[in-house]
Amino acid sequence: MFQQFLYRLKAGFQNFMAGRYGTDKLGLTLLVAALVISLVSAFLGPGLVKLLLSFAYYFLMCWAIFRMFSRNTYARYEENRKFLRFFDQLKDRQHRYFECPKCRQSVRVPRGKGKIAITCPRCREKFIKKT
Repeated sequence: MFQQFLYRLKAGFQNFMAGRYGTDKLGLTLLVAALVISLVSAFLGPGLVKLLLSFAYYFLMCWAIFRMFSRNTYARYEENRKFLRFFDQLKDRQHRYFECPKCRQSVRVPRGKGKIAITCPRCREKFIKKT
């Protein structure tokens, strides 16, 4: 009897989540950030800082929940892709990233080479940047 109830509950949740985005790295990062802000604000006394941290906590939680239940999966996928690319670029200390002025393609070049002429691989536009 109880197993049937759990099975129905699981099936109902799977039906509800069908076509929705779910979780990803950005969503989990938002949840962890909200949890940290909540813990920090719990140790503060009453005041403006605690109020602002509470607003930040609720904003991050609502944003994470919105992303999880969103049916616009393409937009959520693009947000997560940009988030991951941003942090990959922060970790990459051997290269600099530039945007092509013509087509906006991201171009990776080695650091420490001085002024160099960069050719965009997509549109073949040439531009000069200091690395």
